[in-house]
Amino acid sequence: MRISLKHSTVRRGIILKKTYIEVVLSVLFSHEEIQIIRQRNLAKTKLMDRRPATAKVDDRDTKFELLISDILNGKTDRFLLADPAAAKFYSDTLLGALQNLKIWISDNAELGDDFVVEF
Repeated sequence: MRISLKHSTVRRGIILKKTYIEVVLSVLFSHEEIQIIRQRNLAKTKLMDRRPATAKVDDRDTKFELLISDILNGKTDRFLLADPAAAKFYSDTLLGALQNLKIWISDNAELGDDFVVEF
């Protein structure tokens, strides 16, 4: 798994332009990881909950969930945050979630060993 994170400044708005920090995520999975995701039907698994700076109060939270299918097959995920500190915190949280995903995919590669425990 190869992860690419980029931070950039973006201005949005028609009349009142506002500056946001955009975090761009690209993940390249190995062939083996893609096969495990497909065989175990892991594509609809939620990686993390998030809420962008441009979200409205009445928007549903499920609209902003990051799923494995959102980053599978070289798809790029773009997420807007209000300031650089929030973008750095989001990046750290995202990297932690992706580290856990890597461990989880490798755990799903094969069945566990049989063992007996005596107390």
